[in-house]
Amino acid sequence: MPVPMWIARKNRRFFNPREIKKGVRPVLTHIGRTSGATFHTPLDAHPIDGGYIFIVMYGQQSDWVKNILASGEATLTVEGADTALTNPKIIGKGEAFLVLSHDVKAPAGFLNVTEYLRMDTSA
Repeated sequence: MPVPMWIARKNRRFFNPREIKKGVRPVLTHIGRTSGATFHTPLDAHPIDGGYIFIVMYGQQSDWVKNILASGEATLTVEGADTALTNPKIIGKGEAFLVLSHDVKAPAGFLNVTEYLRMDTSA
């Protein structure tokens, strides 16, 4: 099991708004699959050839992951520049680390994170 969801709820309420306000971290903008509302989720965005990989700390049951998988798209904002992303796909740790830069560290083993989200930059 990935990081417990109660931690995700705390992060969404307290950590995420502060990180977005700081304007330092990459922010993934996505549309709610049932509400249609726009959501902004600060994440580490790891660039790869043709796209990005995101660590799915709370598993693919996270709302942001389900929203992106349902819509098939999101917008990533890094240092004020927006990039449209498409083709979301859950991949395993082994596949992710085949394409990630060698300076990207895997989450600590006790967190049991095994899922990553790969998205392509749209043409």
